[in-house]
Amino acid sequence: MDMAKDLRGRKALRARPLRLAAATATAGLLLTLTACQDDGADRADDGRASIVAPGRPGEKSRTLTPEQAARAKPDDSPNAADHSYVQRMIEHHRQALTMSALAPERAAADPVKRLAERISAAQKPEIGAMQKWLALHPAPTAGSGTTAPAHGHDHGSMPGMATEQQLGELSDARGADFDRLFLKLMTAHHEGALTMAGEALAGGNNPAVEEMANEVVATQSAEIHRMRAMG
Repeated sequence: MDMAKDLRGRKALRARPLRLAAATATAGLLLTLTACQDDGADRADDGRASIVAPGRPGEKSRTLTPEQAARAKPDDSPNAADHSYVQRMIEHHRQALTMSALAPERAAADPVKRLAERISAAQKPEIGAMQKWLALHPAPTAGSGTTAPAHGHDHGSMPGMATEQQLGELSDARGADFDRLFLKLMTAHHEGALTMAGEALAGGNNPAVEEMANEVVATQSAEIHRMRAMG
């Protein structure tokens, strides 16, 4: 089974069965947030609206205050895996843009040029979205009790990243040679992105990061199949 199919199957990774169960239970609870009755029957003694939380099968419903309902919501705050994924994927995407920018002047085959255009069109907005996420969720700094993930200097440790030598060879190539090398390097690059996304889905905690990782899995899995067919 190749990596793309495996990762698509592991989109169930999104996974984390306990988290999904908690999310399902929370969805049921939040749906009843609107069950605050206007007739005054479901109001706390102090006159504030109360919330009816359905019980599990065989259990009675509970009446909660808004504060109790808020505390019942699962904690989805970003963890170290979320921050590491976003920071590293920004750099990973930037290299893909660098490689794709070479195609218009060097590629021989129109499908390769169009693929490079699609990669750029997809990954530029993704970089922007990840940068906005980081602005909203700054990584913990040293001394805050949590070690901040490494940032900006671990390119070699990121799966799928092309080396400086490989980038130089790609820049020097022309025509059919460029096409072959571009497809080889970009396929490996995408496979590395799937590995990183899988790690985020397995270890992360934030729904927005999960959504971004799932988008990478969906988009880049399809592009891997396309590149293999072209090669």
